[in-house]
Formats: sequence, C-alpha cells, structure tokens
Amino acid sequence: MADIGTHKRALAGLPDEHAEVPVWNAENWYFEDFPVGDKIRSVRRTISEGEAMLFNSLVMDHHPYVSDETFATEESVFGKRLVAGAMVFSYGLGLVATNCLNSFSYGYDRLRFIKPVFIGDTIYTIRENLAKEPKDEKMGKVRVSYSVYKGEGELVLYCEHLMTALLRDAEKA
Repeated sequence: MADIGTHKRALAGLPDEHAEVPVWNAENWYFEDFPVGDKIRSVRRTISEGEAMLFNSLVMDHHPYVSDETFATEESVFGKRLVAGAMVFSYGLGLVATNCLNSFSYGYDRLRFIKPVFIGDTIYTIRENLAKEPKDEKMGKVRVSYSVYKGEGELVLYCEHLMTALLRDAEKA
C-alpha cells in the first residue's frame, strides 16, 4: 500500500529539526516504489456553484450547459447545469495527487467523460498503479489509472496518466 505523507526531505533554509519532520503529501518515491496494483482512494468533494462558475471564468468555458441556468433547465438534454468536464478531470486527479519529488507527468491517455457531473454532486477518486517499464538509463515509466466516481459509486470519468519516475540507483540500471 502507498506510503503517503511520511517522507522526510531537507530543504534549503529550514532548521535541521524541521527537516526531520515528515512533509505531508510530498513523497520521495522512486520508480521502484510504485507497486503495480497499488490503489488509493481520496476523500469526497462536493462541487459548489461558486467554484464551478469561477473555474468556468478562469478557463473561459461559457458553454450554456455549464454557465446558463435558464438554458440548462429549459433546453438542455440534462435539465440542469453541468460541471465542466475539465473541472471534473482537474478535481478528480487533484483529489489523489501526491507531490512526488521524483516523478514527472508524461501525458494522459484514454480520457473519457462517462456520466455527467452536476453542481452539488460529490465526487471521489480511486487511483491504481497499472503498469511500469524502463524508459531510459535514469527513469522508468509508470501508468496510473484515475477512476472518478460520484454519489454512491457511479463512474463519471476515467483516464490513464503516464508518469516518468527517477530510478533509485540509475548507476545499477
């Protein structure tokens, strides 16, 4: 099982005794520390109207399905306003994101918006390490899935994240 929030890492400018305190959500994992099949689940998160509209404004998504209450209730397929898919994607990944200091995003595959998410819905995410393989003499690639659910387990989004992660001992690779 993932060992989250227990790693110590010195940072320039900190007293030594502070560097000995584990840093929450700043992992020191290497390629070898991503066991295939490992899963973590996030806390739940309810999406409010205010933050949905703020997100829409920030990314300039003013489609009537996400920003026009009258259109959404009177003319849309769903009968109410949606949360923008990009927001569901961002929140879904953010809910299980760790700040691993040795891994880097390589891209995303298989992104699917399976069911609509509405303002006021509560979501959570399950992340699973699917596969890993060597990339080069310094890094490996890790494939991770994100399954975002709403309510009592209705799958609303799925994607796979490709990450690179430093090898613990690149000299031995």
